[in-house]
Amino acid sequence: MVTVKSDEVRHVEHEDGVDHDRDLKQTLDNFNESDAVGYAEYREGLDIEISQRENRRVRWKIDLIILPIFLVTQTLQFLDKTALNYANLFGYQEALGLHGSQFNYLSAMVYAGYFFGQYPCGWLIGRFPAQKVLGISCLLWGVTVLILTQCRTFSSALAVRFIMGIFEAAVTPGLTLMTGFWYTRQEIPLRQCIWYSALGWGGIIGSYISMGISKLPEDLTPERWELIFFILGGVTCLWAFVIYFLLPDTPSNARFFNERERIIAVKRVAGNETGIKNKAFNTKQAIQAFADPKALLVFASVFAAAIPNGVVNSFSTIIIKDLGFSTTKTTQLKSVGDAVQIVALIIGGAITLNVPNSRLLTATAANIICTVAAACTAYLPRHNTWGRLVSFWLVNTQSVGFTISLVTVSSNMAGFTHRSMASAMVFTAYCWGNFTGPFVVKASEAPTYPTATAGLLAGYSVKLGCHLLLLGYMFFTNRYRDRTYGPANKEMSNEAGMQDKTEFENKDFRYVL
Repeated sequence: MVTVKSDEVRHVEHEDGVDHDRDLKQTLDNFNESDAVGYAEYREGLDIEISQRENRRVRWKIDLIILPIFLVTQTLQFLDKTALNYANLFGYQEALGLHGSQFNYLSAMVYAGYFFGQYPCGWLIGRFPAQKVLGISCLLWGVTVLILTQCRTFSSALAVRFIMGIFEAAVTPGLTLMTGFWYTRQEIPLRQCIWYSALGWGGIIGSYISMGISKLPEDLTPERWELIFFILGGVTCLWAFVIYFLLPDTPSNARFFNERERIIAVKRVAGNETGIKNKAFNTKQAIQAFADPKALLVFASVFAAAIPNGVVNSFSTIIIKDLGFSTTKTTQLKSVGDAVQIVALIIGGAITLNVPNSRLLTATAANIICTVAAACTAYLPRHNTWGRLVSFWLVNTQSVGFTISLVTVSSNMAGFTHRSMASAMVFTAYCWGNFTGPFVVKASEAPTYPTATAGLLAGYSVKLGCHLLLLGYMFFTNRYRDRTYGPANKEMSNEAGMQDKTEFENKDFRYVL
């Protein structure tokens, strides 16, 4: 086992002569370097100077190669997961003979599979090259989308949707962790918002695919709803090969970098103080994640927001259509809400990039907008069609708050096992919230859907409260550490992060708000 002893770690004592980092230095003994991805490049780059020009060139390469792959992958995952939303416009329920709440179960079942798939997928991403795990998962879920064209009973479609969820579970948690592999803490929010805007792009693409299909004859063979699954499943299967062969695992093994650029890319993210990736599973960190106040608050906020998210993702076309619009007009109007989502994410990401410690304040502002919009959707008079529609569009600003929750995981949680388990907790909440969401939409309440709209309002209100508590916790923890340990030693904190220490072990760690 290769070890790094504590006397190798750079350290500066504070002015009062007290070694505040003594406990941390002791924990750095017997560190297994071979498990820490990128550690050799990090040590090699300690004494090199990086010019702004070199830093920009490396960042641009990542933005032009990695970010588009993340964006397209997330877009396809969202399109495939919500394909039922579009198939429902073309007689899908009638084709399968669905009745009662069976369509609700079909919509929700993918999240049950997602729940069972995310823990093994998270372990696989940590233990093996992430791009291979994502590529294989992408191919298999694309196949399940194609298989849906052959399902003519509720039970068969339910089983396929469950299996689809298992394979899709590698994507969003995996991309969240991988964003921290490539970007600095300052850069993460905007980039995460960019690739998570895939939900909006996916919604627009799905709307216009549906609009094109709506102009085809109703007696077409294959049926029009089948075309949606054929198109989306086929494209997903092809894209899996792009992920498998072109997406690198981490900066330390990216083929599009030369040797110096690899060192620069690793040195950039070493400054996150959270490390990159560690192949060893740390049981202590796994247990610690379940007691982490940040993880618990993010869990509660995501669960609360995921319930209305399940409504919007699975029933937005039905809700808009029941306002009195045709099928073609419904697909066009839904795309406006998706565009609102994209714009909100880009604005939110730009603010967090340029205004220090503005992440949770930006999320709070977006949470207030979507909460007010949900209230208007629920309680505006029925005859105020356009007022209710615009309010429903503005509900899509909730994605800013969800993305900030993901950024909290990738930027403010150190220790790879700790971060992975916290991410799994977040997506557990996401799964069961989205699973619950479709059941608050009751066909008997059409066209006003009071239960569904009240669910939107309640969920977003809880999320707003959780984010304010999270802001308070991290702010006062930073102040406590400054008073108790003095100013943070950045070099020591970087080293601790690369050696897979959590923010609880590393007293020089400070949260980004």
